[in-house]
Amino acid sequence: MGWITVISIWIIPMLIAFILLYGTYKKVPTYETFVEGAKEGFSMAISIIPYLVGMLVAISVFRASGAMDFIIDSLRPVLQAIGVPSEIVPLAMIRPISGTGALGMTTDLIATYGPDSFIGRLASTMQGSTDTTLYVLTVYFGAVGIKKMGDALKVGLLADLVGIIASIVIVTLVFGP
Repeated sequence: MGWITVISIWIIPMLIAFILLYGTYKKVPTYETFVEGAKEGFSMAISIIPYLVGMLVAISVFRASGAMDFIIDSLRPVLQAIGVPSEIVPLAMIRPISGTGALGMTTDLIATYGPDSFIGRLASTMQGSTDTTLYVLTVYFGAVGIKKMGDALKVGLLADLVGIIASIVIVTLVFGP
């Protein structure tokens, strides 16, 4: 068993045990706090469902129209030359726009190829290494009244590109294609 497998098996249970022990040490009512957080998490999950369904429908229409296939087919020779699976392109395109849509695509990739496949690991890493730049700019900048966001958009999209490239490089180095 490799060291990554051992770490991945034990890290979550150890983290949960540490949090529970630390909370008990600090005299925090850990069970009650957990139940309260679970209630909030459940209501949040329910509130996300309409947006997730809407985004998945929009992505399905985009794919069914042939536009996604056209883009992927256009990029396939370049991607194959550098060893990047073309199945990851839709996720890389949608991630800066919608976190919920990207999560749906990641879920679809993992369901199709498996969580331990190269594509599944790459999709998971890409999901965690990039941000929803357009959402952040729209919601947070709009909330504080910032109107000029051109430089922030450029930097945000550049950061997403770096996250995508770093995901590909790191997953390739750690897990191989």
